[in-house]
Amino acid sequence: MTSAPVDAPDVTQQRDADDEEMPRVVITRRRALIFGVFVVSAIAFLYFVLPTISGGTSESIHNLGDGKPGWLVLALVFEGLSFCGYVVLFRTVFVRGKTRLDWRASYEITMAGVAATRLFAAAGAGGVALTAWALRRSGMEPRIVACRIVAFLALLYAVYMGAIVIFGLGLYVGLFPGPAPFAITVVPAIFALVVIVVFLAMTLLPGDAERRIAQWAGGSGRAARIMARLVTIPASAASGVRTAIELVRAREWGVLGAVGWWAFDIATLWACFHAYGPDPPPFAVIMLAYFVGMLGNALPLPGGIGGVDGGMIGAFAALGVSSDYAISAVLTYRAFAFWLPTLPGAVAYFQLRRRVATWRAEHHAAKAAIAQA
Repeated sequence: MTSAPVDAPDVTQQRDADDEEMPRVVITRRRALIFGVFVVSAIAFLYFVLPTISGGTSESIHNLGDGKPGWLVLALVFEGLSFCGYVVLFRTVFVRGKTRLDWRASYEITMAGVAATRLFAAAGAGGVALTAWALRRSGMEPRIVACRIVAFLALLYAVYMGAIVIFGLGLYVGLFPGPAPFAITVVPAIFALVVIVVFLAMTLLPGDAERRIAQWAGGSGRAARIMARLVTIPASAASGVRTAIELVRAREWGVLGAVGWWAFDIATLWACFHAYGPDPPPFAVIMLAYFVGMLGNALPLPGGIGGVDGGMIGAFAALGVSSDYAISAVLTYRAFAFWLPTLPGAVAYFQLRRRVATWRAEHHAAKAAIAQA
C-alpha cells in the first residue's frame, strides 16, 4: 500500500481552518416551530395512519410496550456494537500517521455527526459537513479530507450495495428462503449494480486529471480554471475510491468496521422481530427489507424520519410479512437506531466544540512561539 500523507498539524497550513466556523443550524422560532410540527406529524403518521394504510390494526401500536425485555436488551447491545464498528472504520480511514485524533476524538466526531444528521436532510449531509470541518480543524489538508471522506463512504456503502445485490438476486433465484417479488428483489439489485459499476469506473480517471485537463484547455487561462473546477469532484471521488481499494488490498482489519456497522444494526432489527413474535421472517428477508427501506434516507427529510420507517415497513409487507408484526418491530428498531443515539450525539457535539477550541489555542500558541523565535 502506498504511504499515506502525515496528518500532523502544520501551523502554515491551518490558518484558513482556524477561521472556519463549526457547521450548525441557525435556530429561529419559525424553524423550531416547523421542525416540531414535522416531527409530531411524522410520528402521528407512523403510529396512527400507517397501520391503517398498510392493512394493519391498532394492535400494532398497543403491542409496542409488550416486547420481550431480554430481546430488547439484546437489541440495545447490538446497536452499541454497530456504533463501535463505525468508530473503528473512521480510525482506519482517517487516522494515518501522526495526528491529533485519538480514540476519544474519533468517538466525538462520529457521534456528533449522528446528531448533525438528525438536523440536516438528504442522506446524512450534516454529518459529512461536520466531519469534514473537524478533520480540517485537526490540521488535515482539505484535499486529504475530501479523499478520505470519499474512501470512508465508499467502504461503508460498498457493503450496502453488495448486500442488496446478493440478497435481492439470492431471494429471486431461490438461493435464500422467502418470497421474491421482482420489484422488491431484482429492481433494487440492478440499481445497486449500476452504482457499483459507476464508482469502480471512477478509478479509471487518471490521478493527475485536473492538471491534464487544465493544460488541454489552455494552460492558466479562464477556460483552464473552469475545466479544472469541473473535474475536481470526479477526480476527488476517484482518488477516494482508489484509497478505499488500497485499504482493502492492504488487509487493514479496521475496514471490517463497515461490515460491523451494518451487520449489528440489522441484528438490532432482527432482535426486535424476536421481541414481538416467536416466528420472525427469514434472515434474508430482514436483510433485503432493511436495505431497501434505508433508501428512504435519500429523501429530503430530517434524518429520514418517515421515509425509512415507511419504506422498511412497505418492503416487509411486499415480502409477505404481517403488517402488524412489521410495524411493531420496525418502530421499535427505529427507537434504538434513530432516537436513542441522539442524546449521546448531542453531548459529543458540545464536547467536540471544546476540543476544537483547545486545538485552536494550541495552534495560536505555536504561531506565537514561532514569531518570538
